[in-house]
Amino acid sequence: MTLQYFSDETVNFRTPAEPREGEPFTVRFRVLKGLETTVSLHLTADGEASSREMKPVREEGIYVFWEAEAEGVRDKAEYYFITAAEDGTVWYYGKNGLSQMAAEVQPFTVLPHFSVPEWARGAVWYQIFPDRFANGDPSNDPVDGEYTDATGVPCRHAAWDEPVTAGDFNCFYGGDFQGIIDHLDYLKELGTDVIYLNPVFVSPSSHKYNTQDYEHADPHFGVIVKDAEGADRYGIRTTSKENLEASDALLAKLIEGAHSRGMRVVLDGVFNHCGDFHKWMDRYGLYRKYTGEVGAWWDSECRSSQFFRYLGYHEYESWWNNETLPKLNLDGSKELREEIFRIAEKWVSPPFNADGWRLDVAADAAHSPEANHAFWKEFRQHVRAARPDALILAEHYGDASSWLSGDEWDSVMNYDAFMDPVSLFLTGMDKHSNGYDPEEEGDGALFWDRYSKASARLPQQSLQTALNELDNHDHSRFLSRTNHTAGRLGPLGPDEAEKGVSKAILRAAVVMQMTLPGAPGIYYGDEAGLCGFTDPDNRRPFPWGKEDTVLQDFYLNAVRLHKNIPVFRDGSLVPVIMDDDLAVYGRFLGKEAALVVIHIGTEPARLRIDLSDVTGAAPHAVTRVLHSSTLACSLGRKNVPTPMGTVDLNLLPQSAEIYVW
Repeated sequence: MTLQYFSDETVNFRTPAEPREGEPFTVRFRVLKGLETTVSLHLTADGEASSREMKPVREEGIYVFWEAEAEGVRDKAEYYFITAAEDGTVWYYGKNGLSQMAAEVQPFTVLPHFSVPEWARGAVWYQIFPDRFANGDPSNDPVDGEYTDATGVPCRHAAWDEPVTAGDFNCFYGGDFQGIIDHLDYLKELGTDVIYLNPVFVSPSSHKYNTQDYEHADPHFGVIVKDAEGADRYGIRTTSKENLEASDALLAKLIEGAHSRGMRVVLDGVFNHCGDFHKWMDRYGLYRKYTGEVGAWWDSECRSSQFFRYLGYHEYESWWNNETLPKLNLDGSKELREEIFRIAEKWVSPPFNADGWRLDVAADAAHSPEANHAFWKEFRQHVRAARPDALILAEHYGDASSWLSGDEWDSVMNYDAFMDPVSLFLTGMDKHSNGYDPEEEGDGALFWDRYSKASARLPQQSLQTALNELDNHDHSRFLSRTNHTAGRLGPLGPDEAEKGVSKAILRAAVVMQMTLPGAPGIYYGDEAGLCGFTDPDNRRPFPWGKEDTVLQDFYLNAVRLHKNIPVFRDGSLVPVIMDDDLAVYGRFLGKEAALVVIHIGTEPARLRIDLSDVTGAAPHAVTRVLHSSTLACSLGRKNVPTPMGTVDLNLLPQSAEIYVW
């Protein structure tokens, strides 16, 4: 596919790529040589619209580059390109490609006050669900029957190699901070830049999205200095000052250990709701009994009663009507907002020094869009004041553009422009393994349509920092999706998630993860070959001693390619071939370029690619740096001559290849 027109927001087509307030900038537009056309720039700067002619300034192979200068802006600029052919045909070009009507164009944007942490661009993340990663200190493990919540199900402790069971949210395997500390060198060797920890604050569940105390790390992950027996055990363990302070100190040690190895740590912030165990609610009277604090369940006039919306006696608003998750009344209580801001500042400040926040169900916070945006604006101000290079990344499904103007979130967990389109193209499965659609699988054109439209909604800053995961704690393991088995753990059992999986398709997914724009995120155990349906089966314990070491080595080397080849972090992205069972795309940055070839068909295929489609000037030779298929996997370098500017490929089944020049 030879693109007639192209531009984007990278340094290839805008200099500087991210102009600051008042800083002039230059925009460029690439046109296929031989097209008789004129090009103009339509610019709206701080609300003032204007048009100006662009000039052809250089040729590069089969392309001509046009340029225009723009004055600096105060708050925001938007622009798109207009081409006019000799026959009067007019096209408009924006982030969403070519349009015949100006109203359909999604403009490029300049946001002079939007800065994201430089360390987060293209960073390699490793997500850890702490209870299932590694047990470094059995003395802090929960014990059977330590507590019982509103569901009436007592908690229990499972052996590390025991299969996960449906509804295991009160089941603990004993993973903890010490287990993570013990494996920091493993994470560093893998190439991890950022460790993302699922919630670590005091909570009765294994997932800890039902927070009990935002102020302290959970002693079941940390240190239990003071203990008790019987009915007092849970209350003493989670409320005693000795345990909380020792656990906080161990979390600080973990973060410092990561920092000393050049890795960052991002914490999970759950500020839309808390748990009914939380000291502000204290439904079960733990704090009333052990610390003397009185929660809203016991006193409708207490300080924290305003932190919730009451519907009647002992009836309160909850998230998705789950009574164990009281929704926080963020827009109704200034004091609550100030508490949350103080907590957010605390954990990114000394002695903890976390590097940012991942925000759970961030769009649900507060009770109206206006209140939600106001809350996150204030949240950003507080967090950035405490730590100027802190990252603020939100969980979000759908169009997040209204939060991505530089004063709320930095970026998102990239479901729309990565997990969804990649999973559907490679497996035909949605991210929850709810169903298999053979029409979706292998449809390269549909993949590119989905991917390009969704990524166009992200500013360049957000695209480069978007968390590109194949799976996580909320979705089925990608490896299990490759067997096309739809369903859940309860009806099917754990073995069905492991039968007939394709590690070749997983490797192809990893290649896409490491070569598309954004920050690739590895969910713990993916690199070891973990399978699983959606939660809780996606939270199986890490298989220490039983890892797929060949797969681990593939991940390690794929991560190295991502980190060592600059085009994968900062380069432009162009489609080359999007067809049945094929997704071929190029990345380029200046004179450096890469070609990524994904072929998921079950039969061999032959393919000829004109390399000038990527950068305009075809190289005389390229170097293959990765090859994977059902039959072989090679991470060595192979020189491939391209005397005619084309490369002829004999593609093996379910293969992925990377070429650089």
